[in-house]
Formats: sequence, C-alpha cells, structure tokens
Amino acid sequence: MLLSPLLCHSLRGLWASAPLPPRCLRALHCDARRPLHFLWRRTPLCPHVQSRGVKSRKRPSFEEQQKTRNKTVLTYVVAAGVAMVGLSYAAVPLYRLYCQATGLGGTAVAGHDSDLVANMEPVKERVIKVTFNADTHASMQWNFRPQQTEIFVVPGETALAFYRAKNPTDKPIIGISTYNVVPFDAGQYFNKIQCFCFEEQRLNPHEEVDMPVFFYIDPEFDSDPRMARVDTITLSYTFFEAKEGHNLPLPGYSYN
Repeated sequence: MLLSPLLCHSLRGLWASAPLPPRCLRALHCDARRPLHFLWRRTPLCPHVQSRGVKSRKRPSFEEQQKTRNKTVLTYVVAAGVAMVGLSYAAVPLYRLYCQATGLGGTAVAGHDSDLVANMEPVKERVIKVTFNADTHASMQWNFRPQQTEIFVVPGETALAFYRAKNPTDKPIIGISTYNVVPFDAGQYFNKIQCFCFEEQRLNPHEEVDMPVFFYIDPEFDSDPRMARVDTITLSYTFFEAKEGHNLPLPGYSYN
C-alpha cells in the first residue's frame, strides 16, 4: 500500500503531537514511493502505559505477607494442639476397652456370651488355683481387702468371689478401681461376668460394703500350649480416689 506525501506528512504531525514511547514503536518508515511498514516489538505494553478505566493492583508488602503466613501457621499449630489434647483424654478409656476385649496386659476380658456360659463344658482334670490381691493408692483412705485368699476352679466353670471396702474417715469418698491378671497371658481367658472395676463407688463415712466378682476361665485355656505350666492365676485390684482430672494408670504387663 502506497501513501501520498500529503498523507504521510499528516501522519507525522499526528505522531508528533502524541508521540509513542520509543520502546513500544521500533521503527517507522514513510516514503511516497515505498509502503509504510509498522514494525512492533512482540513484547507487552510498556509498564507506564495503562488501559483507560483499569486500576492497578497494589501488591501486599513483605510484612503483610509475613503476617498472613504467621497467622496460617498459628492456626495449624493450635488445631494440632487441640487434637492432641483430645486424643490424650480419649486414649485411656479406649485403651481400657481394647484391653478388656482382648485380654492385653493381663486385663481380664469383659463381657460374656450367655449361651456360651450356659453350654460350657468344664475341664474337670485341669484344676487351677485363683488367688486374690487388693491394694489402694497412697492417697486412698479406704480399707480394701479380699474376703477369701484363694479358690480352686476348673476351666469352663463359673465362680464367685468377694472383696470388702470400708471408708474409715468422717467424709464421703468416691473410689474407682483397676485390675489385672497374673500371668498376663492368662488375661484373655479370664472372663468376668460381673465386677466393680472402672465404676465409681461412693462410700459414706464409716460405711462398709462387699463387692462381688463373678467370673469363669474359658475352656480354651486348657488347649493353649502357653498355659500348659500355669496352675495359679492371681486377680489383683487397686482402688484410687476418684478426683476430677485424675486418670487411672493403664494396665501393666505383669509376670510371675
């Protein structure tokens, strides 16, 4: 396309009144005998040239970015702390339930199947001596002891034993007990139908009560090779004073 000299001079006057940035317009050649070529650089518009009506966004400062990042990190830390506290409170009762269900750590298995108990076949030739132990925590002021020191049972046979607790003080005291079985491997076969463990017991001043333990030893005890030399099992209870915020110790691993 050829432009006349008059048109070319008009365009030059227009560019003179509103010059374009040198970096944006690379070259302009205008001649009456040559085509007019516009050679634009393939780069974004110059930083100082803005479209009309578009506002520039102010980037946040380094301090603002740092504050935002710190708030995010603090939020995650607080959430993690709350979760850990919740898990720590839930861990003890959950672990107790697990121990009672599996007999882990010398903990007797809680609960029973009524049909299983009714249809158990006692293993008459396998006699086991069950001894009883009673302890109290140093801060517990109760008198606590078993009513019998030992009884003889056979696997597949139910038995009943008693403990006695007395509050000799002039104030009411609430106690709670934990227990274990020695040896601890026998805990999975020691099933308690009724007991007073892990339940708060309130004794008024000078009150005395008997606490029953109804239990049986699973007949599978006799077929376990690990129990071949076990002829004595000890059931041990420990009473603690129930106080707010006080957690019972987890069942421990006990050996003969």
